Amino acid sequence: MTGTLNKVMLIGHTGDDVKVKYFENGGAVGNFPLATNEVYTNKTTGEKVENTEWHNVVVRNKAAEICEKYLKKGDKVYVEGRIKTRKWTDDKGIERYTTEIQCLDFTFLTPKSSDNSAGGTRPANSQVQRPTPEAPGSGMNDDSDDLPF
Repeated sequence: MTGTLNKVMLIGHTGDDVKVKYFENGGAVGNFPLATNEVYTNKTTGEKVENTEWHNVVVRNKAAEICEKYLKKGDKVYVEGRIKTRKWTDDKGIERYTTEIQCLDFTFLTPKSSDNSAGGTRPANSQVQRPTPEAPGSGMNDDSDDLPF
């Protein structure tokens, strides 16, 4: 096989509400933590073991706005995207690394009847398709920002 693939599919629960930052050009970037669990039985002790893995999910533009409006802490969501590791410098001048899931597609899995948000009800079709390409320079796929989140 000569090609490569960077694809992630996760189903988990949000660890917090979506935090969105808006930019002057109209773009937006949102992020939220996503927890996935692994449950198994330890063969030597017979004890049930549960491990939680946390993922930093990043959504952009219209998808960020939709997630901010409808996705709340504890909601179950399917996220599809790619892994990206970014390097940045903190306030003390120390180089840090952040590994994120750059979200390309998502589906809300928490039923509407379970949605306790005061901000309205979830749309009838809670699946959002992959964003359509925008004009060059619109910030849709601009990964050159230096924001540490």
